[in-house]
Amino acid sequence: MRSIWRTVSVEYLRDAAALGAAMVVVGASFGALAVSAGLSTLTAVAMSLLVFAGGSQFLAVAIVASGGAPVAAVLGGLLLNARHLPFGLAVAHVVGRSWPARLIGAHVMVDEVVAFARSADPRRARQAYWLLGATMYTTWNLGTVLGAWAGALLPDPDRLGVDAAFPAALFALLLPTVRGAATIRATVSGAGLALAVTPFVPAGLPVLIGLLGLVAAGRLAKVPA
Repeated sequence: MRSIWRTVSVEYLRDAAALGAAMVVVGASFGALAVSAGLSTLTAVAMSLLVFAGGSQFLAVAIVASGGAPVAAVLGGLLLNARHLPFGLAVAHVVGRSWPARLIGAHVMVDEVVAFARSADPRRARQAYWLLGATMYTTWNLGTVLGAWAGALLPDPDRLGVDAAFPAALFALLLPTVRGAATIRATVSGAGLALAVTPFVPAGLPVLIGLLGLVAAGRLAKVPA
């Protein structure tokens, strides 16, 4: 592991710093929204340390804040993070062979880290993976702490539109992945299904149903007519 740090590319350091700065902002928004929605600062920070999955964390807090059951939040997070299975196959050779490396590497295996490693020079892919993984994990948790502290100071979160901030944050996280006609159709189908069942099912379930609808629509799009 030490050998990959002997010559760190300046370009990699620059890119990691830029992504880390952005992650502080996103992490701060999560911390502020989580605390404003009723979670304790300790819970918000522990979630970032132990889960470390931005979209799933926003989703889980949104479900619990809207009155949904914790099990719905967990299932939603699992569905949203199902993409990590192919991610793991794609970067298994980069992470390392030892079990400690695999466990830690799996924990920091977020979208940006995988993309960064896959686009790097194959000879430095491992360096790119661990550099950005460590950067993203550190800055996300730093942002969460800062945001949770700031969120605890908000006098009346409801008057500031915190309820609207949850879906807005999720939308901002998902928007860059919505590309191509098939992806757009699947996204619209999932969102439409979630909206349609909202008046008839308990809080939290529309999100899960929408995710399942999105997956089904995506599979149907691959079936030739």
